[in-house]
Amino acid sequence: MALFIVLDGGDGAGTTTHSHLLKGFLENEGYKVHLTCEPSQSKIGLLLREFLKNKEIPATTDALLFAADRDLHYQNEILNKLKEDYIVISDRYLESSIVYQSVQSDKISVDWIKEINKFVGLPDITIILDVDPKIALARKDDKALEKFEDNQFLDKVRNLYLTRAQTENYYVISSDDIIEFVQEKIQKIIIDRLKNMS
Repeated sequence: MALFIVLDGGDGAGTTTHSHLLKGFLENEGYKVHLTCEPSQSKIGLLLREFLKNKEIPATTDALLFAADRDLHYQNEILNKLKEDYIVISDRYLESSIVYQSVQSDKISVDWIKEINKFVGLPDITIILDVDPKIALARKDDKALEKFEDNQFLDKVRNLYLTRAQTENYYVISSDDIIEFVQEKIQKIIIDRLKNMS
């Protein structure tokens, strides 16, 4: 039963933790699940991981690299797994680019991000994990911080995620809560959708 799920949200929101927990839960329920993430494991994705720590790389370059990585990721990995009837869970996807790159620079519009990503498929379900930036930064090791991670920036990121969620009808779950409670809410959304599909 093919289903494309994305968990997205600000840094420190727990998208990686909850993607792994959701995969384990769905596999226990008997579903075929493929877990992936962005940046991807491709050479473009690995280059991006380096650039995310380099303040000299322009936001426009970041956005173009993310779009290239996502195009490869979708066409060569996600789409193939969906054709094989997997549930695909992606830890971050297009919304990360829309939010982070447009907040990073006044030159970058949401429409431009959408345009350079127009060849990738959209998820069936997007869940935004909402987190207070103070909690998010407290969860992260200083050495792991990327170039745009500070309170003021993350406040703008959070506000845009919430605005986008309202506009696009995404699910929003507060991840300030205990991990088990947050995961239960995520699981309920997915199981309800799967029941409706069968």
